[in-house]
Amino acid sequence: MKELFSLRTVRKKILMLSKLAGIALIFSYILSTGLPVSRDVSLLIWLGFVLLLIWGIDFFMHRFITKPISRLNASAKRMAGLDLSASCGLASTDEFGELSASLNMMAENLKKALARLEDANTQLERDVEKERLLLAERKELVDSLSHEMKTPLGIIRAYAEGLQDETDEAQKKKYAQVIVSEVERMNSLIVTLLDLSALESGATSLNVTRFDFVELVETVAGRLLIDTPDTNFELQYELPEKKVFVRTDRRRMEQVLDNLIVNARKNVYSGGVLRLELTVDDGTLHFSIFNQGRPIPENDLPKIWTKFYRDSGVEYSGSGLGLSIVAQILTMQSLPYGAENLTDGVRFYFSIPVTK
Repeated sequence: MKELFSLRTVRKKILMLSKLAGIALIFSYILSTGLPVSRDVSLLIWLGFVLLLIWGIDFFMHRFITKPISRLNASAKRMAGLDLSASCGLASTDEFGELSASLNMMAENLKKALARLEDANTQLERDVEKERLLLAERKELVDSLSHEMKTPLGIIRAYAEGLQDETDEAQKKKYAQVIVSEVERMNSLIVTLLDLSALESGATSLNVTRFDFVELVETVAGRLLIDTPDTNFELQYELPEKKVFVRTDRRRMEQVLDNLIVNARKNVYSGGVLRLELTVDDGTLHFSIFNQGRPIPENDLPKIWTKFYRDSGVEYSGSGLGLSIVAQILTMQSLPYGAENLTDGVRFYFSIPVTK
């Protein structure tokens, strides 16, 4: 019975309003004709009741139908213009209230969908830019590799042709040694390049362990600077007397030390000073290696970490990948590094946090 007389729908409100208007119209006519006045006066009174009834019906129709429709229309127009900031605040229990709730839900879903679309579009832009950079890097890599391979391939071809016509066994052996040496050089270049590409693409990860960095430096420096027969420089070094532990990838840091020390050894003047320092300051371990030698042009200092960079003023037989690998390994660990020209040479350095 309660549901029968409830006004939860617009249809029921209109039907109820029309019935009440009809009843009011009948009662107003009966009341006006029953008054002790003339027929014309009672008709005027009844017309007054009719006008008042029309105004009342218009007021309720505006409140229950026209006003909600206007608010719904305004909200729909805002949503059509993708203005989803303001919701439709129509609160009622009829169809207009349900439509308002549906519009609000649609606006919320649209906001979420647009946010997802914007995120997807941003990711797509990043992927496109990444792909563009990868294509550029591949082209640069192919061009650089082609250039690097020309020299050893030319040497191999020349010596192979000479080997075919040579009758002297000693010369044949010499030619064969040169060919083997150039093949090993090409192999080393390709292996190093693949290693660098794996680091840059994230295909390889760091194997972090805790170890004594002083012991690692002593081992690498001893192998590359002391236990070599062709030493033609003055070695100076400063190392902590006690163990200093760090947490990082031991093999990769050995690779960093190898490349920095070999780079310094190749560029030190004959009879010049090569100085290696390892110091601890405020919980940070600082490594540096200095070689007396020709300074790097200031404009080229930022370029030395790029692939295949070589100082045009120096005869250098390396691949030009060593410092690129150093930069990549240290960057992966967010470790600061750099190079600088000093008065009579060049210093390379990096820092790493000390662990307990």
